[in-house]
Amino acid sequence: MDRTTTVLYVADVAASVAFYRARLGLEPVENHPGFAMFALPSGGLIGLWSRADAIPPAAPGSTGFELLFPVADRDAVETAHREWSEAGVPIAQAPRSLDFGHSFVGLDPDGTRLRVCFLSGM
Repeated sequence: MDRTTTVLYVADVAASVAFYRARLGLEPVENHPGFAMFALPSGGLIGLWSRADAIPPAAPGSTGFELLFPVADRDAVETAHREWSEAGVPIAQAPRSLDFGHSFVGLDPDGTRLRVCFLSGM
């Protein structure tokens, strides 16, 4: 295995593509009505698969995980928080320092937790 791909089951692929395009500043490498994929500069991939089309079916509800987006420093956390808030992204946790670093948590259109974090140990 040479790459990690995270697949999120979403209610509306087009809405999720628009959300992640704006947050990541990237265009999807695949974009179909029922599935889209973003290639991250780190080499990882994020897939967006229509919950209605997923085989086997994917149940709605809590995802039980979060995606972490590391940034260069505390100022980058604060800047991203301001930009996401101004763009109307729901914020589940305002910026704060935790044991592992300084971060905030936003929510995508399906409620998936997205943590922007300056990892203090990295």
